[in-house]
Amino acid sequence: MAPGTAPAALRRRRTRERLRTLGFLSPWLAGFTVFFGYPLVATVCFSFMHYNQIQAPAFVGLRNWKYVLTQMPLFGPALWNTLWLVVVMVALRVAFGIGIGLLVTRVKTGAGFFRTAFYLPYLAPPVAATVAFVFLLNPGTGPVNEALSAVGIDAPNWFNDPDWAKPSLVLLSLWGIGDLMVVFMAALLDVPKEQYEAAELDGAGAFARFRYVTWPSITPIVMFAVVTGVVQTMQYYTQALVAGKLASGVTVGPGSVIQPGYPDHSTLTVPQLVYSLGFQNFNTGAACVLSLVLFAVAMAVTSLLMRRSTGLLTAED
Repeated sequence: MAPGTAPAALRRRRTRERLRTLGFLSPWLAGFTVFFGYPLVATVCFSFMHYNQIQAPAFVGLRNWKYVLTQMPLFGPALWNTLWLVVVMVALRVAFGIGIGLLVTRVKTGAGFFRTAFYLPYLAPPVAATVAFVFLLNPGTGPVNEALSAVGIDAPNWFNDPDWAKPSLVLLSLWGIGDLMVVFMAALLDVPKEQYEAAELDGAGAFARFRYVTWPSITPIVMFAVVTGVVQTMQYYTQALVAGKLASGVTVGPGSVIQPGYPDHSTLTVPQLVYSLGFQNFNTGAACVLSLVLFAVAMAVTSLLMRRSTGLLTAED
């Protein structure tokens, strides 16, 4: 074999392997470029331009950023509401998901019925579920307030009260907890029974078994639920908008514009503000700035959660 023939053949084989790998990755690469890479680059570019979706974009430097971060009066409330929902809603959904998963896996009789009963609300479309929930919590005619008044409890105004509007949205999310219940049921059923038996022989109680056996086994699933919950709640839009519109009693007709955030901007989230700026006020530059801020916050929270030293994962996971 002539000198240099083997290295040349090796290089050709490696080139073929790289091309084959790129061929298998090409569908994902095309989807990533079209649906994430290009929109992200375009959003960054438009954040430095004045663009009303009619005239050609004009470069304005940091004017959009200055307007959003220092002059927009609704940016602070929208960001606060979004972060409040992320902290409270995600934490309670994970806690309730684990609790209901533990309950259903321990039930000896009627387990199939309880699984179906807890999972069915998750199948309801978001708009329909929100409409039903606003009707149930209507302060004047809703059955929930009527039942509370019958037992002598002063019922709140729920979606019509700024102090109760966000907790009402949390209750709506807990009603549709079926998705997390299924995920945690699978994780709980996967915990080896031998570990529970060993813990019982050592005299561990129910809380100790959960802390030292169940929790370490389901921690990666908890991390998955928290991270996906944070990403979903950062994009929270439909339920808050529909609930505010219905609670306000505004009749929407052709050409009418819905001002989100009823009551008193207590349900206004950053995605609602993005839509209002971009598609109602045609201020695409400011809407892109808000989108980038939301993206940065979501990435920062997700990175913090996934760090092994300070997040949910341990060195063994």
